[in-house]
Amino acid sequence: MSDDASSTPTVDPELRDDIEEALDTIRPYLMADGGSVRLLNVTSDYVVELELLGACGSCPMSTMTLRAGIEQALKRSVPKVKRVEAVNATTAA
Repeated sequence: MSDDASSTPTVDPELRDDIEEALDTIRPYLMADGGSVRLLNVTSDYVVELELLGACGSCPMSTMTLRAGIEQALKRSVPKVKRVEAVNATTAA
């Protein structure tokens, strides 16, 4: 199943660290609105899978925040990133 493949880390730890550092610059803005984000996985084709936490998980603007905010910031900081997807970790498990 694709769930098994996507849950297996497939990239080097240095890239994951770079993505975490970039997310650390974004988190304060999300936290100001009662939300946050957690890195779940980075696929071999450089798709970053994130879990939106707190208010971000239920916010009607979360798709726009993901595409216009988080994805663009990650692509600027970590050019290898091709796309960012929100994953609900509780239903994916």
